[in-house]
Parts: sequence; C-alpha cells; structure tokens
Amino acid sequence: MSFLTPVWNYVDALVHPAAQQDALTAARHRAFIAPRLVGSLAALATFPVYIAFRGVPSVLEVGVFGWLVAPILIAYFLSRTGRYESAHILSSLSLTGLVTVVALFNGGIGSFAAIWLVVVPLEAALSASRRVVAMASTIALVAAGLLLVLSATEHLPPLATLGNEHGALAALGIVSAALYATGLALGAESLARTSFWLLYAEEDRYRLLARNMTDVIARHDRNGAVLFVSPAAESLFGVPANELSGHGMFDRVHVADRPAFLTALADAAAKGEVRSVEFRVRHSGDAVHHAGRFVWVEMRCRPLDQVADKSNAAEREVVAVLRDISDRKINEQAIEIARAEQERASASKSRFLATMSHELRTPLNAIIGFSEMLTNDELLLQPARRLEYAKLINESGHHLLSVVNGILDMSKMETGNFEITPEPFAPAPATVSCCDLLALKARDAGVEIRTRIAPDLPEIVGDRRAFNQILINLISNAIKFTPRGGRITVSAQCEGARLAVAVEDTGVGIGEADLPRLGEAFFQARASYDRRHDGSGLGLSIVKGLVKLHGGDIDIRSRLGEGTKVTIRLPLDCEGGRPAADPIKLVTDRASELAAAAKVLVKKSA
Repeated sequence: MSFLTPVWNYVDALVHPAAQQDALTAARHRAFIAPRLVGSLAALATFPVYIAFRGVPSVLEVGVFGWLVAPILIAYFLSRTGRYESAHILSSLSLTGLVTVVALFNGGIGSFAAIWLVVVPLEAALSASRRVVAMASTIALVAAGLLLVLSATEHLPPLATLGNEHGALAALGIVSAALYATGLALGAESLARTSFWLLYAEEDRYRLLARNMTDVIARHDRNGAVLFVSPAAESLFGVPANELSGHGMFDRVHVADRPAFLTALADAAAKGEVRSVEFRVRHSGDAVHHAGRFVWVEMRCRPLDQVADKSNAAEREVVAVLRDISDRKINEQAIEIARAEQERASASKSRFLATMSHELRTPLNAIIGFSEMLTNDELLLQPARRLEYAKLINESGHHLLSVVNGILDMSKMETGNFEITPEPFAPAPATVSCCDLLALKARDAGVEIRTRIAPDLPEIVGDRRAFNQILINLISNAIKFTPRGGRITVSAQCEGARLAVAVEDTGVGIGEADLPRLGEAFFQARASYDRRHDGSGLGLSIVKGLVKLHGGDIDIRSRLGEGTKVTIRLPLDCEGGRPAADPIKLVTDRASELAAAAKVLVKKSA
C-alpha cells in the first residue's frame, strides 16, 4: 500500500508537536485525524456521482453532505491546538446534531438515522477518557430522549407517511453507519495494537537492561520477601534467580546483618524514604573467588509508588538495587591497615626518640663530665680517682658503641644487607662460653645461671658470632628482668634436624597484651616513663633477625610474675635452610629515619 504513504505522511505532519513526544498519544491523534479527514474528503468526492444517479438533491440531502465539512474542521482544530478531549467532544456534538436533524425529518426515533446515536459513545471510547465518554453518552441519550418524546407526542410525522422518497438516503445512511462503525473498530484495534507494541517495546527495553546490568534489581514486600529479582542475582549469589524468591535471599544474608537488612526494607515501606545499607551475603556458586564465602553487598531501596492510598504503608512494596562492594571493602581494609601501620611506625619512632634520648645522653654525659674533670688542671685528683674516672669513661664509651652497633645491625637486617658467614662449629662450647662471659654480671645482680646441655650435640653450620650474640642478648635480658635470688636456665638439645636452645628465667614475666609485639624494634613491655632497667629495646629484635637469617624460628612464652622462656630453633645446616634476603621498603624507610634521628641526638648531646 505504498500509494497511501503520502497520505499517512501528511497525517503525521498534522499531529500537534506536543503529542509527538509520546508514541501512544501521537497514535491516538492520528487515529482521530485520519478517518475524519480521509472519510470526509472521500464522501465529498462522491457527491457529484450521487447527484448524477439521484438527480436534484433535496435540502436534507444537501445538508447531510454539507455536514461532512465538520469532521475536517474538527481535525484541523486538533492539529492546531492539540486538545484531544475537546476535539472528541466537538465530534460527538457534531455527529449527534446531524443525526437528530435527519431523524426529525425521517420518522424520529424510528428513523434509519437514529442508529448513528449508538456510534457516538463508541467513538468517544477511542479517547481513553472517562470524562469524554460520559459527556458523549449524555449527548447521545439526550438526543435519543428528545426524538422519543417528540415521536410520542406526535409532533413528528409517522414513519409510514414518509413514503420512499428518501429510500436512497436511508440506504446510504445505513451503509455509511456500518462503514463508520467499521472504521471505529479498525481504529480501536490499531490503538490496541500500538499500545501493546509500545508496552512490549518498553518491557523489552527494561528486560534488556535488567539482564545486562551488573547490579541486581529486586522487588520486596515490606517483610523482606522477594517478589522479583533480576537475572544478575545469579552471579552475585551463585544460585539461580528463582531460588531467591520468597525468603531465599534473606536466608543467604549473614546472621549478624539480617536486622539491618529487614530494618532498611521496613523503613523504606513505612516511611516512604530511600534507605541504604551494607551487609554480607553467602555466595554458593562455583566461582573460584566467591565460592563458600560471604561477599559484601550495598543495597539502596525505595518504596514502589503503586498504592492508591499512599498512607497505607502495609500495602507498599519496595524496590531495591544491590551491588557487590567486596573490592571496595578490601580497599577500605587495606587503607585501615596502612593507617594502623603508619600510626605504629609513628609510635615506634616516638619510642625510639624517647629511648635513645636516655640511652645516648646517659653515657655521653658521663663521658663529657668525667673527661672535663680529667682535663681541669685546677682539680687536684688522686691517681686512683683519675683511674676510676677513666674506667667510667671507657665503660660509657663501650655502652654507647653497643647501642650504636645495635641500631646499625638492626638497620642492616631490616634492609637485607646484614650478611652472615656460615662455618662449622660446636654449639655446646659456644653456649658455655656465653654463660661464663655473663656470669660476673649475673653474680652482681644476685642471679644464678644454670646450664643443661645435651652431651651428644653435633656440630652445626652457622655464623658463630651471630650465635654468640643471640645467646648474649637473651641471657642479658634474662639477667636484667630477673630479681635478686632468681634463676636462669640455659638448655640446648637436638630436635630432629634442628638445634633448640632455650633461655628460661624466673623474672617478672611479660603480659599477654605485650607478647605479640615482642621483637619489634625499640619496643619495651613497660612504658618509657615507667622503665626500671636500661636498654634500647633492640636486643630481642636483633635476636629475631639473626634467627631468621639462619632459617630458624623463635618461640616466646611468659606470664607476669612467673618468668619467661625464649626458645630458638636453628637448622643444623643454615646454608640449606636460610631464606634469601627480602628487603622491606617500609622497614627500610623507618630504619633511615631512626638513623637520622640518632645522628641528631648525638650532635645535640655533644
């Protein structure tokens, strides 16, 4: 039907611009304009043919054909104004008026024209407006009632006296009524089909979005039961979407998060406000990164405005959008860990400054003070006193050197630059030698050192100097924190392919809260303002570093008031079990800061 294309294009051009914004509204305007415009023009075109067959028309016939101009004018009115309901009312008035006039001259209510009154409300039904239908029906009923009253009161001539002079007009009226009713039916079908396809297209568009969105769209009642869920839920929950219906989704929410989940839905339904909540859901699928664990989900829900009575929250449903935020949660946790690490590093630096201010200033003050006394010629010091001052300066210098060496060793170990020199040596004599070296210090502190060394200890391959430093640090710490009258036991034995050396004391012990942090650089179990013993807090850190370089491990067990037991286990051949150096950037930066701070303190003390 390509020959009708120009006609449809012309009809489309007549649609008011305001109606062209909506496809269904534009279709209704076209359904109103097209039949009136095309039908009236076609009927007017047949008027000459009618005259040729009928002869000279009567006044009534001329009036009927003249009425055909009215639909064209009404279509033009709709095209210019876009007032769809008003155009329908004008059309009903025009048609009813014509029918009434024709019926008045052709037998009243029994006239062939009266059948057209049935068409008036049918035509108004195409407007999809209850107001238009009501008005059109009223107009048709009033006209029918008027004709009925006039016929009953015999103000109109009876139908039998009319004769057959208007037979052709009657036949034309009946045929035209049938054709017009057919046009209305086709228009109604066209509008219904347009509405269906528009609805289908809209549903298909939303269905396409729902199937391809990574976010999950769910529809809940106010109790949390799922009425609908989009297919994207399968990847989020790891189960088919139909298994989430009802309380299937609720059953997969983490038990601790279920109150928050239900509260958000209930608030959205009851208060009519948007709610947002984060909770965990169990993933039951086969995905490697999700299977068998909980994932974090963010849900934004709002009320579904479909209830006629907005105040009746009990009937209000909720639509929710769920999104996987597991990656965001991981990033937040990483940021929190980094922040805690930064705070720990800052606290470590503060501890270092507090500790080093004491450990460096004390020997430096002694060195400076006693050296000034020795160089003062005005003081007549006895040789014995000078010798005593010189020994104090020497001891302070050795202590200062030990602190600086500890800092340097710790820095080298944390940066991976500390190297050990493995060689075969017997651990039993080395252990006895370390105990003998610290025996005098233990005796001065009133502490007894005992040894329990297995007689069948084999040689091990390791750094003898590092082994000695490990034992000296452990035994020194034990002496420092063991009260007078206490006891220290140093034992050594083989445990399979490892050498186990333990240093156990009956000292003050360590609290459970401090145990996990033992071995951190410059950390001491007691706060710096409550310290009873000298020390930089590097001893155990150096021990842990040296043990790690040998490929061993360290175990610390302690209770407050009952003592501490530190056990180190070294492989018999550290060259085979020693891990490769692995520099840690964070520790490197911190070590650089500590070294710089130490230089500043040394300069200030000097």
